Amino acid sequence: MSTWKGIVGASFSPAGFDQYCHSLHWLQWRPSFVALHNTEVPTLNQRPDGLTRAHILGLEAYYRDEQGWSAGPHLFIDDRQIWVFTPLTVSGVHSPCFNKVALGVEMLGNYDTEAFDTGRGRKVQTNTTAALATLHAVLGLDPATLKLHKEDACTTHKHCPGKNVKKATVIQQVQALLQQRHPGDHLPPPPA
Repeated sequence: MSTWKGIVGASFSPAGFDQYCHSLHWLQWRPSFVALHNTEVPTLNQRPDGLTRAHILGLEAYYRDEQGWSAGPHLFIDDRQIWVFTPLTVSGVHSPCFNKVALGVEMLGNYDTEAFDTGRGRKVQTNTTAALATLHAVLGLDPATLKLHKEDACTTHKHCPGKNVKKATVIQQVQALLQQRHPGDHLPPPPA
């Protein structure tokens, strides 16, 4: 069994997440891109009030005790908040070929069957866009480097994050939010 890296287990608003990320020091590990996932199960309908601390602790037990992994994804995002799971400054476990080089971001929902551009799915999308903009800004990453889980050549999840998640749209939304937050800059400068 791998040594468990622990979880942060804290939820944030988009503004709180931005503040949190700007307080981190990326000394052990620095990701090259972000990999986007969806939970598939549970769906939005199965979590009508979003994810709770009890759900997050259940996920910790699942990854650590049942799967025997060293970590899980870095973020779980629902329509209400952004949960930090695996510490952002260490590698996680979320996609076989991407684990050592990418942050793993899980969105609550099954976006093969649930809408991503209306209702609660749209709120997940809004929170995800905000989280991705923060991560790309803090790390000095180009949003065009974003990858979908299904793009991992080593994965068996060939639909994740679902057919209703359009990569080009997500990238455009992240770029637009970065431009809004940092007018005149393509990307904020990488941290010193």
